[in-house]
Amino acid sequence: MIRYAARRLAVTAPILLLISLATFWAAGQIASPAAQLTVNPRISAEARKAYIDSLGIEDPFGTRYLTWLGNFVTGDLGTSLVRNGQDVWPFVERAMANTLVLVAVAVAFSVAAGLAIGTLSAIRRGTLIDHGATAVSFLGISIPPFWLGLMLQLFFGLYLANWLGVGPPLLPTAGIYSPGQQGFDMIDRARHLALPAMTLSLQLVAVYSRYMRASMLDVMGSDFIRTARAKGLREPAVVVRHGVRNALIPVTTQAAVDVGLLVGGLIVTERVFQYPGMGLLFLDALNAGDYPILLATVMIVSAAVFLMNLAADLLYAVLDPRIRRV
Repeated sequence: MIRYAARRLAVTAPILLLISLATFWAAGQIASPAAQLTVNPRISAEARKAYIDSLGIEDPFGTRYLTWLGNFVTGDLGTSLVRNGQDVWPFVERAMANTLVLVAVAVAFSVAAGLAIGTLSAIRRGTLIDHGATAVSFLGISIPPFWLGLMLQLFFGLYLANWLGVGPPLLPTAGIYSPGQQGFDMIDRARHLALPAMTLSLQLVAVYSRYMRASMLDVMGSDFIRTARAKGLREPAVVVRHGVRNALIPVTTQAAVDVGLLVGGLIVTERVFQYPGMGLLFLDALNAGDYPILLATVMIVSAAVFLMNLAADLLYAVLDPRIRRV
């Protein structure tokens, strides 16, 4: 297991290096550090030269890349070009924490609901419950997240409030706290998480339920299930202890992969709900030409995707001893 993890990390390192090189080049093409000089047209020639020298804009590409990479590896993400020269890390830290909270809530709900629906659908194969769950799953897979987010905003933020005759919406449609909120409030935070988490969860619930149904049908037809029944175990024990436990493997590993993908794929959802996570931070930096934040967000998200894929492979081996690697 340790050797396998080491091999995966050895393969991941050069891939991340290539991603960093491509990202650094692309960021330099779409966002020019010298663009900030246009903010003050009266800047003196000496000040202009000092600013350019401090950024190393006129240095060769290789020199600039190695300087940035060395700083990034040591934890120095640089300073923002448009946020009054503030350090990049505090912005990335807050955005990353918000995104991880949203992803954790969405994945936890999706796995729980998907497992329950998939298991019930497999046990009641061919019944109305199974057909209904299949239809709803295909519908959930087909709905684009951006459209679902907009519909949830309209329903909870406008229509439902009007129908019930209440003033503010039952569930907030933007941000992470209500205006004027001071300090941490768990209830207010949960209310703001509800709609973004629902938007992310719908497709995941549909996917996990299909994975779980297919896996349960395969497991419940296995020889060890027939043996368990022949030994006199009651059906709930057979289903839970032997069926669900073995059927969890593909769903669990897929959930681990989805965590990494969600961290990097929240741009649409976070933009729709103005949720201050990594996706929204990336879009704001892209629009403002703030390439130090662009570089930091892309590299951190890329590393998260690779690490979660590695975790999925290791988790698969832990759940199924037959495929453990040495």
